[in-house]
Amino acid sequence: MSLDLSATLVQVEAAVRDLRALGTERDARLAQALKVMAEAEGAAVNDRRSAGRVTWLVPTVPPSLVARVSPPPPPSSYRALAVDGSHIDVDRHLPVRCALVNVSKVALQYGPHPDARLESRPRLYAAPEELSVADPEGVGEQPLEGQLLGIKRAVEEVVALAELAEEAAADGTPAVALVDGSLILWGLAGQAYPEYVRKALIQEGLVPALDRLQSVARQRPLAVAGYTSLPRATEVVNALRLRVCPFSPVDCDRHCAGTRQGHRPCDDVGGLLDRELFRRLLEPGERSAIFASNSSVVRNHYGQNAIHFYYLNVGEEVARVEVPAWVASDEQSLSLSHSLILDQGLKGRGYPAAIMEAHEQAVISGPERELFRQMVEEALARRRLDVYTSEKARSKRLRWV
Repeated sequence: MSLDLSATLVQVEAAVRDLRALGTERDARLAQALKVMAEAEGAAVNDRRSAGRVTWLVPTVPPSLVARVSPPPPPSSYRALAVDGSHIDVDRHLPVRCALVNVSKVALQYGPHPDARLESRPRLYAAPEELSVADPEGVGEQPLEGQLLGIKRAVEEVVALAELAEEAAADGTPAVALVDGSLILWGLAGQAYPEYVRKALIQEGLVPALDRLQSVARQRPLAVAGYTSLPRATEVVNALRLRVCPFSPVDCDRHCAGTRQGHRPCDDVGGLLDRELFRRLLEPGERSAIFASNSSVVRNHYGQNAIHFYYLNVGEEVARVEVPAWVASDEQSLSLSHSLILDQGLKGRGYPAAIMEAHEQAVISGPERELFRQMVEEALARRRLDVYTSEKARSKRLRWV
């Protein structure tokens, strides 16, 4: 065994002791944050955000940050639609440059005529034009691998969700359409990728798929949402930091650029996660009020599909639920998302059953990844093309002393 477990255990025990020592101080910050949250006026917080300059993401907040909404009863019959995805990235140890994206589609029918549809659709990216995002007005291109391939997969999942919603029977049965994770393509925020990449993936990929979902929602009851389990978002906490900032207007770079973390005025309510606040605030089944994301990628590219979010206590945990603006602004669709996601969580023992099934259909196991590599090599060999790999990859597959 190459890992020294004894040395590792000593370090784990020390880390746990440190966490326990910090627990009391964290509880004090949480209590203070909840107090500030109860006193905060949404309009004043939004005005401070608009007038100030902050270095962290702050959402547009509702009039009351502590508003709670009880769950409406779910309809006796409904459909739960869900998608998920998995992929095999470009591997420099393979003899050919390629990637595989596997997207699943699940439709579960509840009520007097229960039914289930489970499927997955693999897509191989191998042609040069498929393995990059090209600048239509120049010679630049970004290889479709690593993080960018993951973003492409997320777009393909929403496209599959639109297909699934369109394929469902137009009989008026209420439905919820779910993706696993965020509807915000966070990886495209900032300057990591050029503008033509954002245009190709968001404006020509994600947004048209969301528009298709909205078109279905105009014809029959449909709530679209992204569900994040155990979220690590801090946007609502950031709004509280903005609320307690003593400077007016708020200007993080000017007033606190040289101040260490833990010594800034806003740190009295900082260092927490949104879910910690709402775990204390929400009873099982309740959701929070609606917040609107101010992510640059949403503001600049999503248009009428701007993302809003709320927190939902599903009993086992507090989840983050993201919905497009056209769901957030329609009380019937919003209530439908609340009741059906909660019911799905109950059916899945804390996690939406449809997403759970979609994950099972989408996942590419370790043995399947190895079989894919063998399929590529055997296909090359049958056509008398060179089959090679790196010596590093070969050494990992061979036992030797």
